[in-house]
Amino acid sequence: MRALQLVEDRRLETVDLPPPPAPSHGEATVAIRVVALNHIDVWGWRGMAFAKRRMPLVIGAEASGVVEAVGHGVANLLPGQLVSIFGARTCGLCRACREKRDNLCENVGGVHGFHLDGFAQEKVNMPARLLVPAPPGVTDVGAAVAPITFGTVEHMLFDNAKLEPGETILVHAGGSGIGSAAIQLARRMGCTVITTVGSDDKIDRAKALGADHVINYRTDRFEGVVRKLTKKKGVDVVFEHVGADTWAGSMLCLKRGGRLVTCGSTSGVSTQMNLMQLFQQQLKILGSFGCRMENMENAMLKMAAGIVAPVIDTEVGFDGIGTALQRMETRGVFGKILLRVS
Repeated sequence: MRALQLVEDRRLETVDLPPPPAPSHGEATVAIRVVALNHIDVWGWRGMAFAKRRMPLVIGAEASGVVEAVGHGVANLLPGQLVSIFGARTCGLCRACREKRDNLCENVGGVHGFHLDGFAQEKVNMPARLLVPAPPGVTDVGAAVAPITFGTVEHMLFDNAKLEPGETILVHAGGSGIGSAAIQLARRMGCTVITTVGSDDKIDRAKALGADHVINYRTDRFEGVVRKLTKKKGVDVVFEHVGADTWAGSMLCLKRGGRLVTCGSTSGVSTQMNLMQLFQQQLKILGSFGCRMENMENAMLKMAAGIVAPVIDTEVGFDGIGTALQRMETRGVFGKILLRVS
């Protein structure tokens, strides 16, 4: 079967691998349909691993597929069923897993596509408990973007930041995959949405998703525009995933008692912070990583109901993966780049 392997930094190859064996107890064989590319794939491609990796490594952390076969003890899945795949290899046994706080697993084995072989291959065996069935009306594209693109945002906005209707939120990088999802989710619940983009050609597209105000951060200081838009009051929530380049400005955008929720650091992992501002303004900083499988379920239910929809930049085959990662690295995309496997 075909697979995309990272053989060394910035070098990907399409290879032939043996297909997986028959699924074991509690497992299912999944025929991969779509892999959604994320910045974590760019990190891996550039060699920015959180832990030692063994290469060659199959890439792809977010995907959908169709169940091909199930092993003994699997009662909740049927062959032919479309599923979304949870991308971390959790233990399923610790207290966090038992309480459905999947992304706080105490014995996680790694993230697929980064520490473990990922989903850019035609078939894979997975523990059935890590497969979330897609409801009727959700396509393989929708199921592919549920784990990271929409699941991460659900976890950030609702589990952690506790976003409420009527609040004002600043969403950074509204043209990114998670940024486009955050705009939709916040707007649909009745929030005022301010977002940043890196070029004028993205402004109308961000507004079409539901953004009330769009700021080109390359031509305007976003913190100054936000303070003006909110009459110096500030926003209730900042949706942060850029990192060092925007951190200080994001803190300035918060109202007294505001919440900053962050899941990424694409512009750098270290920054400085004004501690007096933090405690005097009673700000809350919330770290958020990945999602719970329930977040994936909720995201797909909203897709099925027509409340939100994935924003797709382009779709590529195996031969287009190098160009796709380079485009992502330069932030020239609006929405998601998809890798079509089958």
